[in-house]
Amino acid sequence: MKNIIYFFCLFSGMSVLAQNDLDKADDAARITLAAVVSDQIDGLNPSEQIFLENKLNQITAKHGMGGAAANERFIFTANVQIVTMDITPTAPPMHAYTLEVSFFVGDGIDGKLFASTSKTLKGVGETQTKAYKAALKNIKSTDGIFKTLMEEGKTKIIEYYNAQCDFILKEAETLSAQNDFEAAIYKLSDVPEVCKECYDKAMDAIVPIYQKQIDYECTKLMVNANSAWSEGLDAGSAQAASSYLGKIDPNSKCISDAQKLTSEISARIKELDQREWDFKLKQQQDDVDLQKATIKAARDIGVAYGENQPSTVVYSYGWW
Repeated sequence: MKNIIYFFCLFSGMSVLAQNDLDKADDAARITLAAVVSDQIDGLNPSEQIFLENKLNQITAKHGMGGAAANERFIFTANVQIVTMDITPTAPPMHAYTLEVSFFVGDGIDGKLFASTSKTLKGVGETQTKAYKAALKNIKSTDGIFKTLMEEGKTKIIEYYNAQCDFILKEAETLSAQNDFEAAIYKLSDVPEVCKECYDKAMDAIVPIYQKQIDYECTKLMVNANSAWSEGLDAGSAQAASSYLGKIDPNSKCISDAQKLTSEISARIKELDQREWDFKLKQQQDDVDLQKATIKAARDIGVAYGENQPSTVVYSYGWW
């Protein structure tokens, strides 16, 4: 279950500093929403909570915006208010509910609301639970209000990145200066491709930060490798040193130090045992593929970092 934090404030719409082409279907699909349902909705039991979340997932999937809740900044959520709750004058008597269901697209971290809509639903059942769920069953992913909601939400998300791009880049730079490279890369890799101008800037910024990370890691690995080797200057210490040397990125600046130590170990092993040391450092890639591979490796780091973060979702009280 996600942690829910409520802020008692309203958010105004964000200004647009730049525009992107929103017409391409493949671009629209690159922005995704995580379906999230609060466990504090009026009258909603755990079974109905799951049912409503499934409905939200159907809607985002229908409009090409389905996403995994584990690592999504932007969310699609809903609130349910009971308008009327009656007993029908029938035999047998039935429970009748009228629900006002509101739907929201927004930033699940900063609590900014991007788009919303609502729908009145009715349901009848033998029990309150059945009547409540019968009303929720009337949520249809094909309903035209959701197409409008998704399009508005996508537009607002693009506007958000256009407006906040300089802040995102600056925050990543600050994180990098603090040697928090994974957080910096995550911040930059979170920019969707549809926000082309900001995306291109973010990818340009990722490369030097990734380089700083592999250089920083290489320095630490070399300290450990040298320490392990100096312990015995024999086959056992060579094996221990190789566990560190094998992790060194071939594009890091200290790769020459790693090569030098590898040669030293290899010569010593041959001297001791009259055999070749069976170890090779990772090989560098061709320059043609280097930048592409660097960006992919950096983005993989960002994804892994995001998946390991606590799943905390922030709602604004102004959403409902």
